[in-house]
Amino acid sequence: MISYSDFEKVDIRVGKIISAEDFPEAKKPAFRLVIDLGQLGIKKSSAQISHYNKNELAGKLVLCVVNFPPKQIGPFLSEVLTLGVPDEQGRWTLIQPDIDVPLGGRMK
Repeated sequence: MISYSDFEKVDIRVGKIISAEDFPEAKKPAFRLVIDLGQLGIKKSSAQISHYNKNELAGKLVLCVVNFPPKQIGPFLSEVLTLGVPDEQGRWTLIQPDIDVPLGGRMK
């Protein structure tokens, strides 16, 4: 178990995917995402979200952890962790707000 104060340390924000590109250098199939996080700026993320093709990702709202240190993934520096959950086959899908909300809004 963790305390609520531990949970509050994780800064999860709403962003909007601006663009998605294939990431062939990744060990597992992934996309390089560019995400607008409102007042937090534009950030990059690598995401193994196999339920989507890159053309349908632009404009989708996503939830991102913004206070982890950047992670070098091959030649790409991922600045935020884009959140998802797996289905029964282990394919990842995005966690998304179901209505429009302000970019950069913090999950609580």
